[in-house]
Amino acid sequence: MKRTLITLLLAAPFAVSAANGTFKDTCSMKAAKTAKKADLEKMATVKHGAAKKIAQDTAGGGQVVKGGIETEDGCLIYSFHVKDPKGQTEVFVDAGNGKVLGTEKEGKFRAAMEKPVDKVKEIAGATKEAVTGTPSTNQAAKK
Repeated sequence: MKRTLITLLLAAPFAVSAANGTFKDTCSMKAAKTAKKADLEKMATVKHGAAKKIAQDTAGGGQVVKGGIETEDGCLIYSFHVKDPKGQTEVFVDAGNGKVLGTEKEGKFRAAMEKPVDKVKEIAGATKEAVTGTPSTNQAAKK
């Protein structure tokens, strides 16, 4: 029972985001899902800082709590979670032209559901750094 509950908690954020649509017809740059983060950053014409500012402005201010470059639906995008008192807004910014491809309002419950996933990613990033001796590009890793 405990294992089933943990599995559901870990899978819920992914199932919700998968049901919210696709960017493949609206993005300006394509990228392989298997590409390394460093390669994705080199491909992007919009840089991290500019995309982060676009996300904050789109969400009406607030603090970016996590995010970075990734591929979603074959598109090269930046995904940022901007926190406000009511929850979080996830903003998807095209890494090729800086246009906002979409937003997702996340309530406090959804943000809480993602915490175990973020913790697993954080541990994986720290383990990779310890094993390889190179800095992790993992978004969830503590800076």
